[in-house]
Amino acid sequence: MTTELRRLRNYINGEFRDAADGRTIDVVNPATGEVFATSPLSGQADVDAAMDAAAAAFPAWRDTTPAERQKVLLKIADAFEERAEDLIAAEVENTGKPFALTASEEIPPMVDQIRFFAGAARMLEGRSAGEYMEGLTSIVRREPIGVCAQVAPWNYPMMMAVWKFAPALAAGNTVVLKPSDTTPASTVLIAEIIGQIVPKGVFNVICGDRETGRAMVEHPTPAMASITGSVRAGMQVAESASKDVKRVHLELGGKAPVVVFEDTDIAKAVEDISVAGFFNAGQDCTAATRVLVHESIHDEFVTQLAKAAADTKTGQPDDEDVLYGPLNNANQLKQVSGFIDRLPAHAKVEAGGHQVGEKGYFYAPTVVSGLKQDDEIVQNEVFGPVITVQSFRDEEQALAYANGVEFALASSVWTKDHARAMRMSRALDFGCVWINTHIPLVAEMPHGGYKKSGYGKDLSAYGFEDYTRIKHVMTSLG
Repeated sequence: MTTELRRLRNYINGEFRDAADGRTIDVVNPATGEVFATSPLSGQADVDAAMDAAAAAFPAWRDTTPAERQKVLLKIADAFEERAEDLIAAEVENTGKPFALTASEEIPPMVDQIRFFAGAARMLEGRSAGEYMEGLTSIVRREPIGVCAQVAPWNYPMMMAVWKFAPALAAGNTVVLKPSDTTPASTVLIAEIIGQIVPKGVFNVICGDRETGRAMVEHPTPAMASITGSVRAGMQVAESASKDVKRVHLELGGKAPVVVFEDTDIAKAVEDISVAGFFNAGQDCTAATRVLVHESIHDEFVTQLAKAAADTKTGQPDDEDVLYGPLNNANQLKQVSGFIDRLPAHAKVEAGGHQVGEKGYFYAPTVVSGLKQDDEIVQNEVFGPVITVQSFRDEEQALAYANGVEFALASSVWTKDHARAMRMSRALDFGCVWINTHIPLVAEMPHGGYKKSGYGKDLSAYGFEDYTRIKHVMTSLG
């Protein structure tokens, strides 16, 4: 008996459509390794249609009042709450994440973030008008950019879609959003939900692969390209967008240092860091994956962290005892396994280091010690449930190790010494520094990095302003 595959479709100009040439991609459930759906492999004709729809819808959407856009976003947030079970089911089938954690850790923040941007829609302020030259009054206007081409990643398909469309729509832009080719299911459902609330053409979803994303970025219509993804993808987007001087918003990779000083409560730090490192199978740009521990407590810390890893469980989505599910796809499993297979002789696997089970893409919680600063696994993003541990002798060396990578998204400092925490938070070259915690996010605070972690901010008023442009208007008083 053959189970019929679900058929996902693009959402363009208020209607669901197959790819113009009929091409499709198989979509795999990573918890089983089995195909459960097909999605469009969109080409140039599909990109053209979506961009045309977004461009046609832009003038009317731009001219809505902030209060009107706020009402729309609040309706979207309410609809997300009403359809929560459907959203969770789609996300879990497409990612293999635990049901319980998806319900508790993703739906509430997503709804809150949409409501935050609904409020932000009414807070677009310029500097006060004034006479900076005799006989002339200057006014600053903050306006929407236009059509936004947006590409979301596979690690948090639903939530990253929210981070893309919510500020863009709140500011008066129209959107063409592409989910990852491995995780389109929940984004297509989001299109169904939003499509019942916004005018046609305001929000469009097209599915496809890298070439689809490239066609979106290189298309002449969008005024902005926004991507959350790998450094390589971000560099390609920036290069493509430069050809017609598009604005670019990049949230790329991370390699977060977790600096643990000798006065830290080891048990509490291990508990929090292990969760922040293994949550979502470590598939998080801010994950606590690179731990730097003072030499005086290094051995005890490693022992306790290895035990925490051994006690951490991965498994099927309906198992309520698991902290995380599978890696997202077969290529990601190969990448994570490759880092462990290539470890240098001086490294020691303290826990894990192997695939779990014969079905799906599960990988054991892993701790690796004995590493040097220039080791591959220290310098490059693993994006899996792997925590590395290095030892440092003093604050100066800790800072050098922490800043000594090409990524600069997030970091944390663990100490009871307030002055030391303040020194470190000032000197750490990262877009976020947590003190005695790691990974909490709130809608009101900005999320974004430096260096090869990209530029532009998600969340917060800063993220909202990234989807606007500034105009100076000067008028004669004569």
